[in-house]
Formats: sequence, structure tokens, C-alpha cells
Amino acid sequence: MIVDSALYRDGVRVSLESEKDDLDAVLAARQGDGDFVWVGLHEPSEAEMARVSKAFSLHPLAVEDAVNAHQRPKLERYDDSLFLVLKTLWYVDEDDAVETGEIALFVGQDFVVSARHGKGAELHSARLDLEGSTAVLGHGPSAVVYAICDTVVDGYTSVAASLEVDVDEVEASVFSPDRTQDEQRIYILKRELAEVRRAVNPLRGPMERFAIAGSVPGISPTAAPFFRDVADHVVRVAEEIDSLDSLLSTAFDAHLARISVQQNEDMRKISAWVAIAAAGTLVAGIYGMNFRYIPELHWRFGYFYALGVMVLASLVLWRLFKKSGWL
Repeated sequence: MIVDSALYRDGVRVSLESEKDDLDAVLAARQGDGDFVWVGLHEPSEAEMARVSKAFSLHPLAVEDAVNAHQRPKLERYDDSLFLVLKTLWYVDEDDAVETGEIALFVGQDFVVSARHGKGAELHSARLDLEGSTAVLGHGPSAVVYAICDTVVDGYTSVAASLEVDVDEVEASVFSPDRTQDEQRIYILKRELAEVRRAVNPLRGPMERFAIAGSVPGISPTAAPFFRDVADHVVRVAEEIDSLDSLLSTAFDAHLARISVQQNEDMRKISAWVAIAAAGTLVAGIYGMNFRYIPELHWRFGYFYALGVMVLASLVLWRLFKKSGWL
């Protein structure tokens, strides 16, 4: 559906009497070279996208990608317009899950068409913020591209911060004195980090190109400083994700090492108790042999003597094992 459509002139939204889905009326209201239109769609159908495509002469291959979604972040040029795909991310803390959406941008000399898929990264607040800054909006369609990219990358930063908290929790759990089962959560977090990496890393190239004044036709050279800020944030998020992935790998190795150490400790304890039990068994085995002249066999207190030897041997062994740290 068409969420909003607006005409902008000299950095200000022009008030129109037409409905938001009346694209012909919006386009007819353009007067000068500085005017441009921003049409926002959310999960458009093929029919809706075909109507928008006809109004702005969009390339059919780009339109197909915008309708089907599930594209990797990329920047392509079709005739006189740009086609930019962004992945949106948001974090579901209860499930340790990174959910993804997608935004497809068509950028022309006097228009921007944004087609959003998924629940994350709504663009209404970005539009309101942009409309509140005439100086930025005066850069034309480039300002809209910057605002959307900035909103999406801010979402990346938020997701990375949430993942960092979870990684810290995993590290604390791995190195706690308690016995924990962290391997499943570590695997889940590494999988989610891979999801973030698939969204962030391909975006570095387009943002770096936008940050170089005049390197991308259709993007105003005066907007380059704004994109440099976005590009810097993308690089920082990418580095943070790589760092978190490395920490998780280290935590997993440490978790396996702790399991091995715990198993060795268990085996030492089991061996110590077996040795303690064996001392009594040895004495009982000796006195259970069928020989007539075993010492103390006919003594009145021989039974208690044998029990005392068993207890004494067990206590000596227990003391030795305790002192050596086996128990």
C-alpha cells in the first residue's frame, strides 16, 4: 500500500488537496527543477508497484526486485535512476533472534520511491525528522536517501548493542563457577551475527561511494559529508560484529575446555572414592579367604579389629585425597 506521498519544494513539504495515492495529482503539482516527490510504500503488490512504475518510468528489473524482496544490499543504476536495496534489522531479545526486513529505493532527479518490506525500520519518523530540517531536505532526493540510510544504520547500531549485551552474558556464564550449558546459545548468537553481517558488509561499498562527492550520478555532491557519517557508522558496526563473533568463538573454546576440566575433576573424584572403597574391600577380601591361621581369626575382638583397619585405611586415603585436591 502507499503509506505516504508528498511534494517538496525548497526543503519544505507542499500542502496538497489530493489523496496520498493520487500520484497523478502529486506529479502534476510540480513546478520547477527544485521540486521532487517522495512516495513511500509498504509491502506493495504487483499491481500497486506497476502503477508506481508507470508513473515514474522505473526499470522493470528493479521493479521485480522491489516486489519480490529477499535481495542482498546493493546499488545499481538503470538509465537515469538509481536502485538501492537496504536490509533492515531489529532484535528480539526473548529469542536471541535478529529479524530482517528490506527497503528498496528508486532515486531519480526529481523523485524518490521507497518500498519497504517487513515490520522493522518504519520510515514515517525519518520523514518527519527530515521535514523538520529544511537545510537538509533542500538537498533534494539525496537528502531522502541519506535520511533512510541513516535510519537503517542506526537500527544496525541498536542491534549490535543488544548482541553485545548477550555476548557479555554468555562470557559471564561460561566463566562462572556453576556448570552451564552455553553451547546452544553460542551457536544461536553466532548465527544471528552472520545474519547481521549479511546486511552490513555489502552496504559498505555503496555508502563509501556516496561519501565521495560526485562519484555517484544522481547523488548531490553537497550530500557527501552526510554520507561520510553514515559510512563511518557502517564500518564501526561491521568491526563490532566481527569482534563479537571472535569473542563468541573464544567463549566456545573456553566452554569446551571447561567441560574437559570438569570431566577430569569428576574422574579424579570417582577414582578417589573407588580407592577409598577398595581399602575396605581389600581387608574384607583377605579375612574372607579360607585359611585357618589368618592373624586375629580366633581373637574375640578380631571382627572389630578388621572393621577398624577398614575405617582407618579409608580415613587415611580420604585425608590424602583431600589434601591433594582430588576431593
